[in-house]
Amino acid sequence: MELKTKHLGVIEIEKEQILTFEYGLPAFEEETAFVLLPFSSDEVFFILQSVHTPELAFVMTDPFQFFEDYQVEVSDSVIEQLNIETQEDVALYTILTLQDPFSSTTANLQAPIIINMAEKAGKQVVLSDSPYQTKHHIFPQNNSNDAQQKGAR
Repeated sequence: MELKTKHLGVIEIEKEQILTFEYGLPAFEEETAFVLLPFSSDEVFFILQSVHTPELAFVMTDPFQFFEDYQVEVSDSVIEQLNIETQEDVALYTILTLQDPFSSTTANLQAPIIINMAEKAGKQVVLSDSPYQTKHHIFPQNNSNDAQQKGAR
């Protein structure tokens, strides 16, 4: 099947690659079919590409690559909704907000994407009562600018 994508042009995919998000994503509830595509050769970055809307694509990463102590507790209702039977079937990603320069890119740790790879079913989960926010820098930041700005006050 031919798929028009935002970042990779026109590509060939198999129907088996399509992930179903039964309720879409927050603010994109009508978008229920996506594919997960590699965005870098080292498989650190991925694209969650809408099957129906070429312009709709989210750059994502495995948060554990950047945040070793990141913890997500998946509720029983999400486990049931995604029909998760084993932890090995689960993939967890965070959506990135790309910045210029790229070293300022942030990850949304408050609303991870959970995918049951065996069932090809996904959901974005908003973590309530969580220490995480929507913008965590994925690379260490140079705090010299912050220190200069504080000193200037």
